[in-house]
Amino acid sequence: QVQLVESGGGLVQPGGSLRLSCAASGIMFWIVPMAWYRQAPGKQRELVAAITTGGGSTNYADSVKGRFTISRDNAKNTMYLQMNSLKPEDTAVYYCNRDGTPFASWGQGTQVTVSS
Repeated sequence: QVQLVESGGGLVQPGGSLRLSCAASGIMFWIVPMAWYRQAPGKQRELVAAITTGGGSTNYADSVKGRFTISRDNAKNTMYLQMNSLKPEDTAVYYCNRDGTPFASWGQGTQVTVSS
């Protein structure tokens, strides 16, 4: 059974940084393209960043390009999202899941709040 556990969120001031982690189990992580998604209050869930199975190719939403970096460690079944220069509009619950067609089972997400 797929289990995705996000962590690393918190309250940070504008301009600050956070590093999110996603621990995956129940899947052959190394063959699954992965992504970070986020959902702000009153908005639909959106794709933030995606990474191919080997980590050689990434893509980002325009709103985070140049500020966020996605990476993965297949040996640890873990994916990361380094978030720099955070803005209030980055406030959301962040989730990890498969890129393209997400697994039906989502994790609990991790709350990121950017506020002074």
